[in-house]
Amino acid sequence: MIRRFSARDGLQLAALDWEGPEGRTPILCLPGITRAAADFAGLAARHGATRRVLAFDHAGHGDSARPAELNRYRIEESLRDVLDGMAALHAPRCVIVGTSYGGILAMVLAVLRPTALAGLVLNDVGPVLAPTGMAQVRDFLGTDPALPDLDACTAYMRRVQPPLAIDDAGWRRVTANTFAPGADGKFHPRWDIRIRQVMDAAGPPPDLRPAFGALAHVPLLLVHGLLSELLLPETVAWMRAARPDMRVAEIDGSGHAPTLEEPAAIAAIDAFLDAIP
Repeated sequence: MIRRFSARDGLQLAALDWEGPEGRTPILCLPGITRAAADFAGLAARHGATRRVLAFDHAGHGDSARPAELNRYRIEESLRDVLDGMAALHAPRCVIVGTSYGGILAMVLAVLRPTALAGLVLNDVGPVLAPTGMAQVRDFLGTDPALPDLDACTAYMRRVQPPLAIDDAGWRRVTANTFAPGADGKFHPRWDIRIRQVMDAAGPPPDLRPAFGALAHVPLLLVHGLLSELLLPETVAWMRAARPDMRVAEIDGSGHAPTLEEPAAIAAIDAFLDAIP
């Protein structure tokens, strides 16, 4: 079900809440900067019988409100939103599954609130973000193609997005979580394209290796699209050296970012989550 809550400044935010039995640590899913909470429906279907699963829509995304002020999209504000949501929905400690931007938020959260993390799945993101991949994200983030129907949106996605290891039905599912019809009858991104301006103003992403180091106490799984241009092999090698116990699921044929519905991702994530009480 959709849960709505107020951030500390009154902005209305939304989350999907698959209520599972109490007694086990809940799962909190944080989507990427162009993604939505609905991306995690498959994961929730597999784990909702054994524990609660939450997925947040970031401010300006999905069913969450779009603020008037661009500064509201800064990463510091997103971090506060995550903490506000965890408090409002009574989930102070979670296993976090973070795709791209969601994984960045989780790494920084380990510095600000280390007790909030019981485990972390990083989906195709690490402490160093490659410029080529960042440029691709920025271009997609700041474009509204205003397409006539979902078929056109799917064709557009397959043309401009990195490759994904999914079939035609998978592409349609991803597209349906990416675009929605507007008042003009055309399909538009399910996020505020002004966020691109905030990213541009922020400059190059910071080196997050100290934040990654703050995850020393947390069980860790990395899902890596082997064709990713955002998370490069040398960064993965550094992460492995820093955390020899980190599990790694390599997704052949996938760029940034795997959908987490690939068989290799499902097997790795389910085994990882099942091991956390």
